[in-house]
Order: sequence, then C-alpha cells, then structure tokens
Amino acid sequence: MNTKLTLSIDKSVIAQAKEYAARQGRSLSDLVENYLKSVAGNPNEQHPKHDNTTLTPIVKSLKGAFKAPDDFDYKKELTKSLARKYDKK
Repeated sequence: MNTKLTLSIDKSVIAQAKEYAARQGRSLSDLVENYLKSVAGNPNEQHPKHDNTTLTPIVKSLKGAFKAPDDFDYKKELTKSLARKYDKK
C-alpha cells in the first residue's frame, strides 16, 4: 500500500533529482523509495552471491538503475575496456 509523504527539500535539489530520474527512465518517487529501502533495511543484509559482502547504502540505492542485456559478460567488457585504456601510447 502506497502512502503520500511530504518532504521539504531545496527547489534546486528537486529539479536536479527530477532530471536525473527522467534520464534513468524512473520516477522520482521510485528513486526515493528505493533509496529509503536501502538505508532503512536490514544493516546485516548481504548480497546473495557474496555471503561475506555487505552492500553500502549508496550501492543498494543504485540497484536496479542499470539493466544489462541477459547475455552481457562484464568480465569480457572490463577486459576490453582495460586493454583500450592501457594500450594507448
């Protein structure tokens, strides 16, 4: 069940946040809700693939902000990126 919340935030911050949300294809409410979930959640919550790693609130707030294709191989892309970076002379 959703409930309305009234916040007092500087106008320029709201404007910047709305622009950011639009660029991400998300609503400002969605961003705020996910951030609040990340900071108010269980402080001992751990990433399911890394049982000994606790995610910081900032990292948790970014979850869902990036949607990679199902066949995306981050190790391959990282290797290519690092090769480009260090092959430059």
